[in-house]
Amino acid sequence: MKQTSNRERTRRVALSGLLIAMMLVLGYVESLIPAVSGVPGIKLGLSNGVLIFAVYMLDLPTAWVLMVLKVLLSGLLFGGFNTIMYALAGGVLSMLGMTLLSRLQGMHPVTVSMAGGVLHNVGQVLVAIAVLGTQQLYYYMAILVLVGAACGALTGVCANSVMKHLKKMK
Repeated sequence: MKQTSNRERTRRVALSGLLIAMMLVLGYVESLIPAVSGVPGIKLGLSNGVLIFAVYMLDLPTAWVLMVLKVLLSGLLFGGFNTIMYALAGGVLSMLGMTLLSRLQGMHPVTVSMAGGVLHNVGQVLVAIAVLGTQQLYYYMAILVLVGAACGALTGVCANSVMKHLKKMK
């Protein structure tokens, strides 16, 4: 097992705190944006860009912890139990997909982000189907899959640009 210095651990904790803060701010800003064309449940997924950054620039355990903390803190600050339940289902499925895809040779971060956006929506709709007991939500999932892919592409492009610039700075 690789030894980590106190300085490195401190740097990682500080960076993680900054990334959590960024995700919470982005989530709050996103909550202020009216629903796209009046369709509920559609969001840009801005904090997904921060998670893509964590998956590629940090390590997977840190990215997973960031996702869980973001879900719990944003749920406590801006939502409630239902918010946490839906966001955690979407977050776990999204992170599982992004974790697996990011480890495939040649898989581009934008593609991984798109999959994350799609899987996040799928996870949330599956929980809604289980909670509400209605199969009609499968039709709604089709819309959310398309929107998840488009928004995932947008956040993936942004995250990829940031990662390219940070690599040049090193």
